[in-house]
Amino acid sequence: MLNQYPTPLLKKQADPWIYKHSDGYYYFTASAPEFDRIDLRKSKTIEGLREASSITIWEKHQSGPMSELIWAPEIHYIKGKWYVYFAAAATKAPHPEHNTFQHRMYVLENEHANPLEGEWVEKGQVKTEWESFSLDATVFEHAGKLYYVWAQKDPTILGHSNIYLSEMENPWTLKGSQILLTKPEYPWEKIGFLVNEGPAVLKRNKKIFITYSASATDENYSMGLLTADENSDLLDPISWKKAKTPVFQTCEENRKYGPGHNSFTISEDGSRDLLVYHVRDHKNDEEADDALHDAGRHACVQAFEYDKGGDPQFGRPLKNN
Repeated sequence: MLNQYPTPLLKKQADPWIYKHSDGYYYFTASAPEFDRIDLRKSKTIEGLREASSITIWEKHQSGPMSELIWAPEIHYIKGKWYVYFAAAATKAPHPEHNTFQHRMYVLENEHANPLEGEWVEKGQVKTEWESFSLDATVFEHAGKLYYVWAQKDPTILGHSNIYLSEMENPWTLKGSQILLTKPEYPWEKIGFLVNEGPAVLKRNKKIFITYSASATDENYSMGLLTADENSDLLDPISWKKAKTPVFQTCEENRKYGPGHNSFTISEDGSRDLLVYHVRDHKNDEEADDALHDAGRHACVQAFEYDKGGDPQFGRPLKNN
């Protein structure tokens, strides 16, 4: 497959999120390399995001729960307002018992038509059943309901994070049951760390797909896939089928390592679904727990296809062009 877009699209932009709004603009955000703020840019084209001006819409606090390690922002438009979901910690120190970071999940709201303008208001922490390491939240609407998908450490389950799903009462409050969708269980999900994180939702072909990322953030990072029928009870774990093997992973031939933490968008003409992800151009030479602090994760975009059964076929991370 030929590269439809420049690869990489943006350097040193981990956890990339691209959202195409009804105004015709693409909105881009990602983890800032310094993990200290949330930046936002927009463009009429995906390639135009490379040169678009980046505006800081929020900065970490000087102290307290939102003062360290600002990770994985996502921008969403819900019922006429803009929302940014992100994770933040009060300290860089690991949890003394769980061997995890100490992030919690937070929400910003903006009522202005242009999210690069107006005031971003802190709506507070999204509370879950546990006060534990939690991050990488995304939201989606289906059949008139708003759902929240995120990664969290369950103190009773071995490992660092699992993927959970809940319905939302409003864009910053969960309601009802919070179900476990997936936990690290296959060998490819347990390299370096036992991690399932970075969920992203795709609704196509009468199905709902949730991709997620697994293992350490070095060259072992790879993507998994969950699938449910659009008419099923999404809050019933039985509705979700989990792929046994990765659906997107390191490609030695193309010198692309550890692709993951993806999002989805569409091409300018609306004809192609696009995978947005970060990936490394080299293997990480440090220990697995140091890979996170290597800024060499670059944002990439590429089109993908579907098989006869309607399931996505992501192929391989494409080489630089």
